[in-house]
Amino acid sequence: MKFNWLSVLALVSAVGVAEASAQVTLPKLLSAHMVVQRDLPVHVWGLAAPGETVSVTFRSETSAAKASEIGRWSLYLKPGSAGGPFQMTVNGNAIGGQPIVLDDILVGDVWVASGQSNMEFPLVAASTAAEDLPKAGIPNLRLLVVKQVAVNYALDDIQSVGWTASTPDTAKDFSAVAWYFAREISEREHVPVGIVVSAWGGTPVEAWTRMAALGTDAAANSLFLSWGQTGEREADCILRKAEIEKRVAEAKALGKPAPFVPWTPLLESLAPGNLYNGMIAPLTPFPIKGAIWYQGEANADPRRAPLYGRIFRDMIEDWRRQWGVGDFPFLYVQLPNYDNDGDWPTLRDEMLKTLEMANTGMAVTIDVGNPTNIHPTNKRPVGLRLSRAARVLAYGERIEFSGPIFRQATPEGSAIRAWFDHASGLMAKGGELTGFEVAGADGKFFRATGKIDGTSVVVSSPDVKEPVAVRYGWDTNPLCNLYNSENLPASPLNSTRK
Repeated sequence: MKFNWLSVLALVSAVGVAEASAQVTLPKLLSAHMVVQRDLPVHVWGLAAPGETVSVTFRSETSAAKASEIGRWSLYLKPGSAGGPFQMTVNGNAIGGQPIVLDDILVGDVWVASGQSNMEFPLVAASTAAEDLPKAGIPNLRLLVVKQVAVNYALDDIQSVGWTASTPDTAKDFSAVAWYFAREISEREHVPVGIVVSAWGGTPVEAWTRMAALGTDAAANSLFLSWGQTGEREADCILRKAEIEKRVAEAKALGKPAPFVPWTPLLESLAPGNLYNGMIAPLTPFPIKGAIWYQGEANADPRRAPLYGRIFRDMIEDWRRQWGVGDFPFLYVQLPNYDNDGDWPTLRDEMLKTLEMANTGMAVTIDVGNPTNIHPTNKRPVGLRLSRAARVLAYGERIEFSGPIFRQATPEGSAIRAWFDHASGLMAKGGELTGFEVAGADGKFFRATGKIDGTSVVVSSPDVKEPVAVRYGWDTNPLCNLYNSENLPASPLNSTRK
């Protein structure tokens, strides 16, 4: 268990309550209807009176631990295979204490889904909701939402109403991307799945990264300047919140559904480390199978986009370190097409380079965005593309899970050849191949034509006699149509970026 002295007062208060009532307590993450990770030791922890012995019984096994002088206790039970439902009983030995009984526990795979507003985006607002919500009653799919908390020290517990089975009612306000991902995994792998959504609209990657991890990377220094400048714009945030509240009230008065307009948060939720502290740190004692991520919009301005990959990799490495269950699969969404003034091409490329990390997968979504809406409603293919990566990286299936990924470019006289991985059956979807540009030694790019040749594309332009560089889909809202035989789109690329 982690401990920091900044939380002593809260712990002392909680322990005082435990002493007064002789009642053992569990974190909100451990509740009825939860899923615990198969094939890993089952971690159970909580608070009790100092020195109290706490026993836990689960799947016919009992283990006990003694609470520390500040009331913490923690124990592990043996790993087991998928199954359930099971019951867990937690007992303390203090006089008057009542056992805690958690019913309907499943053993399967636990995934954490995090990011900003496109991960928050609810299933009820998705373009496929009318088709899929009525079929959302899936007993083996369990959902948990972490309430939004930003704080400058690591918390020991989340705020949440607890786990629930997926039903049309519980799924409607749940993350569409996370739900589609989890449903597909549950159906494909025939295993119970628990999906924990911990997301907050308008937030940057550094807010989800532990401050100590950022502090070891000198490249993160500019983030603190950006954070300070954001603080100077706090008044604008307050005005935006008031406008959103006004629009919601107007819709309610007219009997219309409230619009989905993510609240642009105040300073505390933008601060480096604060969302890690409030919404990720309390999850790390709970073993998981992997994580999915949909974020980046908040880091896409021209000053911040080039740094994204560095901080993103810092975050992934540190999450894996803090969970302590190995290099778990980390799967993420590359930003889709959207017409805007940000440097989305650079940020997409930073995401592309993150694939150099072990056990990472990227869902390319350059074809399922909305040019005029930063919150595209077509979330089903996003979740399904993430699930394809999981089926390979987490479950060992032998399927194609990625669209074409640029490997290298080789000049060939008046043309240049772009080579791709994941390139079986390259095709131009819908007609002539579009989206390519080439540049000569002067670095000026011109629109080009491309010809597919096996797992490569030969690109040329009458405006560039000897091309040395190639780009594809290099715009915020590009027209590009290179796919592989699995109907998965190619990632945008720029051969000049290293």
